Amino acid sequence: MCETCGCGDPEIVSVDVHDKILAVNDRTAAHNREHFVERGLVAINLMGSPGAGKTAVLEATARAFAGRRRLGAVAGDLATDADAARLREAGIPAISITTGSACHLDASMVHRALHDFPWRELDYLFIENVGNLVCPAVYDLGQAANVVALSVTEGEDKPLKYPVMFRKADLVLLTKVDLLPHLDVRVEAIEDALARVMPRPVLFRLSARTGEGLSSWLDWLEAGRPVATAAARVRQRTMA
Repeated sequence: MCETCGCGDPEIVSVDVHDKILAVNDRTAAHNREHFVERGLVAINLMGSPGAGKTAVLEATARAFAGRRRLGAVAGDLATDADAARLREAGIPAISITTGSACHLDASMVHRALHDFPWRELDYLFIENVGNLVCPAVYDLGQAANVVALSVTEGEDKPLKYPVMFRKADLVLLTKVDLLPHLDVRVEAIEDALARVMPRPVLFRLSARTGEGLSSWLDWLEAGRPVATAAARVRQRTMA
C-alpha cells in the first residue's frame, strides 16, 4: 500500500491530509520546473504499467538519436535499479530512485535525486515513473509533458478503466505494435477509448523492437525543444 497517497483509501489518508500532501508536492514541482525552464531542458514524465515497455522505449530513443541529443533518465522502481542499469548500458546517464512501498515518484524524490546527477548537461530528462496506472498520474514532478506507454498486450479497455492517467496524458505511446498480428486487439477500439477520456487525444503506434513509429516520437520530442529554449532565454533576460 502506498505510504503517501493511500491509493484512494480514505481510511489510510484523509482528503484533507491528501490535499496538504499534494500542495507540498506542487510547490516542489514548481521549483523543479523553474530549474528545468532556466536550463531549457525538456523533462518528460514517462508513465505506464509494469511491462508496458517504458525502458525499451528509452533504449530505442537513444539508438534513434544516435548521440545527436543528450539524454538522461531518472528511473523509479520499488526494489531494484535494474531499469537504470539497462539505460546506462544503452548509453543514457541514469540514476535510480528506489521507493520501497511507494507506488509513484513525487517531486521531492526527483529533486533529491538530481542533486547528484548532471542534469544541467542534458537536452532531455526522462523521468521513468514506477509501473502503475493509478498513483503516478496525481503527482506533478515539474515535467514539461506526461507520456503514457500503453502496450497492446494490456488490451483495449485500459483508458476507460484508468481514466485519470490518460486524462492527464499529453501523448500515448501504443507500444509493442509488432505483436498485433498475434493478438485479438483492435487499435481502433483503443483509439475510441482514448477519445472518451483524453481532452486532446494523441497516440503514436510504436515498436521499440522494429523501430516502427520512432520517427513520429522523435519529431514530437524535437517539437518541444524550441518552447523550452525560448522559456530559458526569457528566464535569463529576467534574471539579468
